[in-house]
Formats: sequence, C-alpha cells, structure tokens
Amino acid sequence: MVAASRQKEYRVVSLFAGCGGLDLGMHGGFTALGRRYPKNRFRVVYANDIDPNATLTYAENLSSLIVTGDVWDCLDDPVLPPSADVVLGGFPCQDFSHAGKRRGFESERGQLYKAMSKAVRQLSPALFLAENVKGLLTMDDGAAIAAITRAFARAGYHVTYRLYNAADFGVPQRRERVVIIGTRKDLLPAFEMPDPPLDESGWVALRDAIGDLAPLPEGAVPNHYWSRAKRNAGQGNGIVDPDRPGPTMRAEHHGNIEYHWSGKRRLSAREAARIQSFPDAFIFHPSTSAAYKQIGNAVPPVLAWHIARAIQRFLDRHLPRL
Repeated sequence: MVAASRQKEYRVVSLFAGCGGLDLGMHGGFTALGRRYPKNRFRVVYANDIDPNATLTYAENLSSLIVTGDVWDCLDDPVLPPSADVVLGGFPCQDFSHAGKRRGFESERGQLYKAMSKAVRQLSPALFLAENVKGLLTMDDGAAIAAITRAFARAGYHVTYRLYNAADFGVPQRRERVVIIGTRKDLLPAFEMPDPPLDESGWVALRDAIGDLAPLPEGAVPNHYWSRAKRNAGQGNGIVDPDRPGPTMRAEHHGNIEYHWSGKRRLSAREAARIQSFPDAFIFHPSTSAAYKQIGNAVPPVLAWHIARAIQRFLDRHLPRL
C-alpha cells in the first residue's frame, strides 16, 4: 500500500506563473543543454499570470489551463480547485531587487506576497514554494523576509528558505535567488533544503551553452533575434565572457541585454533562453521584446527541476506515513 501511494501524482496550483519556467521544471520531461531531465509526478491543474504575452507562451508550450488576469481575481475564480497538494508562487520580485529601485513593500507589487498567503490559506496545500530575488533578504534590514515568513507561519506552515546560485545546478548563469518552502505543520516536518549538486569547478560556461548559435544568422532558429538598442553607459552593456556562466538575465532591461562575446551584437532571445536553461523546443511569443521580458522573469527550469525532485522525494517519504 505504501509503495503504491508513493507513486501519487501531486496536484499543483501555480500563481504568477509567467511563461512557465518553474512549472516546466516541476513537470520535468524535457531536454536542456544536452541533458535529459526526467518527468516528475507534479501536474499543474490551474495556473495564472497577469501578462497576456506570458500566458500565450505558457499556453503554447505547456497547457491551455492558464488564466490571464489579476491574481486577486483568480483567487475567486470558480474554476480554481478548492484544494491542491502544492502551491507555487514566484510573486513579482523587481521591487526587492538590488538592480531595481528597491521600493519593496511600498509598492503594489511588493504586497503581492499577501495574495500568495491568501492562496495558501484557501487551498491548504501540503507544501508551497515561492521564489524571489536575493535582495529580499536584505530589504529593510531583513524586515521584509521576516514579514513574509511570519505571514506563512501564521497560516500554519513551517517555513524555510535558502539562497541559491543557479550556476550550482548546471544553469549557465550566475543567478542568485531565494527559494522559500513551507510545509503544513499538521502534516509534515519542516522541509530540508537540498544542497546544490555542483560548485564553481563544475559550472557550465557560455561557450558550451550557446556557442553553436554564434555563427547562425538571425532567425535561423526560433527566437534567435536580438535587440538593436545602442550601447550606452548603463546596466546590461557589458560583453559576456564565453568561459564563464552568464550574468543574470533581467526582465526590465529596455533592450540593454548584454553583448555577445563577439562584441558585434547583443545576445539573442534564444541565447538568453539557453542561458536560463529553457529547452530549444520552448518557443516564446509574440515578439523578441516580449520574449526577453518573459525569459528574465522566469525561474530557470533546470534549477526548478532539481528543487522539484527534492520536494517529490520529501512528499513521498513523509505523506504515506500519515
């Protein structure tokens, strides 16, 4: 009986889903950067995002179940299931970012963690997962992360978090993000965050990740188009190092995405997608500027897959005993 229950398919509700990087990683069953990431037993039964371009990409690549709209409205959507095993929520992070204005809780976006908290109370998942920028940890001298963890603790959850560098998971990008996981106190122990499988000696260099795209003409493969923004002194105008993982792919760069190591052009949207560990079969719609934004907002699917595997093992280990 226990063995059979360990094959359970876990039902997932995904909020702030964007184009689906986190959801793709949870689902698994894709190939990226020459490696196969096997399918996991998570099934998204409802997804939401406010950006119609992102939901178009999600629908074309993952599932038509995604709903376009404000998250607060979606929490009252009659189609939203009454419960879920897992709730995902990469609530908007720009206002906590070191690269942004760091308005934090002063902004409307900075308050969206409350929608995630409401969803957790409403759906009572066994586990929830949220992701945000490194700056969340230092915003207001640590008061922001403390307020967020208190909100989820009051909802009846053990809350743990850890700062990860995506490069330590085989993503060719030095992207630091906070992963927050909560587990229901009446069902589960606190979640133990997994250790990364790599250190700096095992990082994937850009030459290995996108080198084959360098000689291809623009448009030779889907999304292989690049920004014509003129070079200036602002952020995102450096030249990437082919022998290192790339810098963080940003959403709000207004065309100022980093230059290819050739120095002749900026990185293409397909190269940015590779740097984020999206498979080549994942196509972004409807334009190059929209693709850059979606890619920059996404959770790297390979990072998400590793976290999903740890969550699956955790749920399999603990839920059957109850």
